[in-house]
Amino acid sequence: MNESKKSKTKDAARHADINRETGETKIRLRLNLDGQGQAKIDTGVGFFDHMLTLLAKHSLMDLSVDAKGDLHVDAHHTVEDVGICLGKALAEALGDKAGIRRYGSVTLPMDEVLVTAAIDLSGRAVCVWHVALLPEILGTFNAPLAEEFWRAVAGNAGMNLHVVCHHGSNSHHIVEGVFKACARALRAAIEADPRAVGVPSTKGVL
Repeated sequence: MNESKKSKTKDAARHADINRETGETKIRLRLNLDGQGQAKIDTGVGFFDHMLTLLAKHSLMDLSVDAKGDLHVDAHHTVEDVGICLGKALAEALGDKAGIRRYGSVTLPMDEVLVTAAIDLSGRAVCVWHVALLPEILGTFNAPLAEEFWRAVAGNAGMNLHVVCHHGSNSHHIVEGVFKACARALRAAIEADPRAVGVPSTKGVL
């Protein structure tokens, strides 16, 4: 399993290739932070594939995911383990985080839904989730799995993630709004800051 964290510079290629194999899933995930939003996704969970494609598109990260999981049980292990891999890929691709903006926040409408996502690439894993979701099945994706995915991403990327759904009623719209808002917040946080010198922290390390 490739889980190393490499030092990056502002001009270095910021990408990662993560392989994870357990008794429940086998996943290969490739990430390029400085992409064009291209996605090649195959998890066996159609709605989740759609959300990951949205994530790539709105973050402008290139994302490739090939996941084989125990879908005869349910989608939980596949969704959570992809989140683990994405979090590890973010941490590796960001390296020492020199020259990035570090923070990103977006309030985003999705039809009747309004979602705010705020991110700090602080190195400290915190996920605050204020999104009310009924246990509704979207294809083969249980809507509350969205929380499991983003908790896994935050925990393994070492980032603060706050997600608030201010209002909304349609589960599909809520989950889609969350993924789009998190993607846009990530896009801002990972972006190179042309005025920044070194790591964006008075501690000198994140």
